[in-house]
Amino acid sequence: MKFTRREILATFLGLPFALRACENRPKLNLSKIEGEIVGADVSSGHLILEGLKGVNPALENWEQKRVVIVGGGIAGLSAAWKLKKLGFDDFLLLELEGKIGGTSQSGENSFIKYPWGAHYLPVPFKENQELVGLLEEMDLVEGRDENGEILIKEEFLCRQPEERIFYMGRWYEGLYLHAGESETDKQELERFQQEINFWIDWRDSKGKRAFTLPIADCSDDAEVNDLDKISFGEWLRKKGFSSERLIWYCDYACRDDYGLKLDETSAWAGLFYFCSRIRKSGHDSQPLIVFPEGNGRFVDYFYSKITDKVRLHSLVVEIIPKTDGVDVIYLDTKLKQLRGIHAKKVIFSSPLFTAKYLIRDFKQNEPEYLRHFTHNAWFVANLVLKDRPKLRSPRDFPLAWDNVFYESPSLGYVCATHQKGMDYGPTVLTYYYPMCGEKDGRTKLFALDWKELADIILTDMARAHEDIYSLVERIDIMRWGHAMISPYPNFVRSSFIKQAQKPFREIYFAHSDLSGVALLEEAFFHGTRTAKQVLESLSARTS
Repeated sequence: MKFTRREILATFLGLPFALRACENRPKLNLSKIEGEIVGADVSSGHLILEGLKGVNPALENWEQKRVVIVGGGIAGLSAAWKLKKLGFDDFLLLELEGKIGGTSQSGENSFIKYPWGAHYLPVPFKENQELVGLLEEMDLVEGRDENGEILIKEEFLCRQPEERIFYMGRWYEGLYLHAGESETDKQELERFQQEINFWIDWRDSKGKRAFTLPIADCSDDAEVNDLDKISFGEWLRKKGFSSERLIWYCDYACRDDYGLKLDETSAWAGLFYFCSRIRKSGHDSQPLIVFPEGNGRFVDYFYSKITDKVRLHSLVVEIIPKTDGVDVIYLDTKLKQLRGIHAKKVIFSSPLFTAKYLIRDFKQNEPEYLRHFTHNAWFVANLVLKDRPKLRSPRDFPLAWDNVFYESPSLGYVCATHQKGMDYGPTVLTYYYPMCGEKDGRTKLFALDWKELADIILTDMARAHEDIYSLVERIDIMRWGHAMISPYPNFVRSSFIKQAQKPFREIYFAHSDLSGVALLEEAFFHGTRTAKQVLESLSARTS
């Protein structure tokens, strides 16, 4: 069944806005705009897997490796980087795509690099020694302050202005909408900050914080874990918060970091967003490390260290635990050749939902805890503009790195050229839209073609930029069917996550899914953790 333009815009941008958009621009001409849907061909991947069930590689196509890493996102790359750093060389990383990095990958055109997903990293606290060590190795650190916290070189910190928000025809500074706020709004914001300060300063009997990174270092105290039993929306209501601006701000935080709405997000995860990156109450949140290509800079760095250990275009078909190791069967999609690896250990760094399709034992008897891991869909677009959109008013706050629409279900866009100080001429704007846990969100997303998605993006952007249609030269779109784990209530601090973190025979799991939130810090933690765990096991076995 084919939907009308009005129906599609209403689904993604809301009916009132869709009606106005169709009235103002009844016909859309995209003939002068180039672009395509990029990324994995999901349907063909599924068909290939189905067609290869029970098929084994020829004897001459088998090889031996002590460790195989399945998946080349941040977790898999971190595991590979850590193995190499510890002097271990007998491993391979298999990646389905022709490009490494998962949701942290980036793109590049003739004048700038740009992100395809995650696009910043808050400066870690000094206690996160492994991550601090990576930043030092990458030469991003210029020293330490009097408290031992790392200082990042200025060129890698987010350039000002950092954020702005579009509301009722005007751009304003920041992400919280202060313009037009009432006394009640001000009082509620102040009271909300007091609640946040309480949790920032909270410590358990062992001195552990309620919220920090990595999540493995968070307190397991019942007072903290009980926050996971309700939604963030319910927590706000219980605390008596009703300010529309505050509710929007908290909802935006959930959509931005988790791809979920306020009432879909665990209160633990909601408070984690506001508390985990502030050292103590009264302090600012940790500054952001930003590159034009987003977290693609970390992907490129890891890849540069392990390039010879990576096999791209490698579709893993089956992982078979054996008496003395694990067999991994994969298809080289370029050569159309089925290959196999006899491994001692496997690091499974793909999203957890794929485990039931790839691990033979899980295909036959899926572990109950895996059914609680749910992922939500997103789409991301990179718009190449020949020039910057003009401000509507001299009083508008200027183009920032992060640009958000208050009245839109999208997250707005980031500007790739901002960090480079390229303030004039061509630019790339990266637009983000989370499906927010919709039951059929993935189906809706993949039912649309490039033209229909481009229409949604341009119509949404036009609310703030009337000249967008004359400026855009190209729109490339990537659909993430399972973009990130969903930290819904009763999941983040649950036994399901603890069970999933345990090895299954000789298969070790490493992914941000295992933290319940999709953050680079968590993917890095699980990748490095698992690498050390695997080496310890191999060493013990040899002994």
